[in-house]
Amino acid sequence: MKEDAIVDFCDYPKYMNLKSGDVIFINSDLRKVFCDMHVNRRKIDLNAFIDGLIDQVGPDGTIIFPTYNWDFCNGIAFDINKTPSKTGSLGQYSLKRTDFRRTAHPIYSFSVYGRYQDLFCSMNNTESFGEDSPFAALKKLKCKNYMIDVTLKGCFTYMHYAEQASGVVHYRYHKNFTADYTDSENHTSKRTYSMFVRDLDLDVFNTVDPIEKDFIDDGAEDIIRINSSVIRVVYLDKALDILLNDIKNNSSKKLCRYKGQC
Repeated sequence: MKEDAIVDFCDYPKYMNLKSGDVIFINSDLRKVFCDMHVNRRKIDLNAFIDGLIDQVGPDGTIIFPTYNWDFCNGIAFDINKTPSKTGSLGQYSLKRTDFRRTAHPIYSFSVYGRYQDLFCSMNNTESFGEDSPFAALKKLKCKNYMIDVTLKGCFTYMHYAEQASGVVHYRYHKNFTADYTDSENHTSKRTYSMFVRDLDLDVFNTVDPIEKDFIDDGAEDIIRINSSVIRVVYLDKALDILLNDIKNNSSKKLCRYKGQC
């Protein structure tokens, strides 16, 4: 690729250092991409982009998009077939495809394609960030978290898995939420799920961006640039140890701010 060449969005996957068999989790804010494509009179085709990802990771790869929706926390019913994603156009678009399936948790669900689709979609975790959740599997499968034009602070939900896994944070606690739940077979029942939520009395404010230097220095993150886009690639198995170190030995100072922090 020439430095002054404009890459069509559908061709981004060719330059994202993807490998056959990769497990990838993609967060994105596509406003900059849309702007690039508009200025250069190029079309943007989300379907072609997703197809490009599939081509790169191959039949043994797995592609995951966040399809989170927090309405369940307010007692609003969740329907796995109909409740929209509130975390980006790619996740929402993938839900329209027949080759992607949605995981079961009504708050932190994922749209999944590929080799480990059945593994993720068979999970019945009630905790958002527990050891039986998709977040734990992301670490075990050495997932690569791609962030297209979005910072860690803007999308790095994985940090909350690290906070819960540490067993030492006191600025978050488990809270249950109950509402109607409609499953993939259109059966509706009342269900209860939990989330590791912020303690509002401690004025917890997520920062997380300061830990990015540690990620890069320790080989847990790479930066890819395509057109004017910045794509962060965080290797979640490596990142976990760095997150746990900050939580246990630095009072989570690179992840958040809260009252009484040492």
